[in-house]
Amino acid sequence: MHDVLSYLWYESFFWVSGPAMTLGFSLRTEGMRHVPKSGPALFIANHQSYLDPDLVGIAARRHLCFLARKTLFQNKVFAWLIRTLEAIPIDQEGIGIDGIRDILEQLQAGRAVLVFPEGERTHDGQIQPLRPGVSLLIKKAQAPVVPVGIAGAYDAWPRWRPFPIPAPLFLPAQKSTIALSIRPSLDGRQLAELPREKLLAELFDELKKAHDQAERLRR
Repeated sequence: MHDVLSYLWYESFFWVSGPAMTLGFSLRTEGMRHVPKSGPALFIANHQSYLDPDLVGIAARRHLCFLARKTLFQNKVFAWLIRTLEAIPIDQEGIGIDGIRDILEQLQAGRAVLVFPEGERTHDGQIQPLRPGVSLLIKKAQAPVVPVGIAGAYDAWPRWRPFPIPAPLFLPAQKSTIALSIRPSLDGRQLAELPREKLLAELFDELKKAHDQAERLRR
């Protein structure tokens, strides 16, 4: 029963948040055809704002698990909300040992997991260096890796602002319009064979390409 309720809640959240983001932030997305329809998949995305997990879920249209700091679970109501949306609690931002273990369990169960390899929201809108934990995760999981680029979410809700600034679809385009681009998946087994620094460099390049595509897609 819990799984059924969780599924229905996730679907309800999708059908509400999708139109809300489209109307409120002029959201545009592309590349859903690149999302594996079933089986394990590791989504990696650049991290611009608190909106990012919801935005990637809208663009991918597949139910995703994502990491969240344990401190976000201190509020019982908010903890219930993000747990029903498949959040995995971890000790800190980034991909630590506990996060890797939980992610591998989800991937082995054939699920899709979203991680932000920068480890935290960007301070300036640019893609930050990737944390080395993502290379260990890829080497252990060897699952398809799906790069996702997010553009505009930093302008809409930077980490220093207490609330987002919308860019309504029915008004002239503003700085805080948002777009996402999903690139073709990468072979996780081939990535796992690369040295760590080369693997991180390739992932960074893919995220940069995805981000640049999303930037061009913005209204």
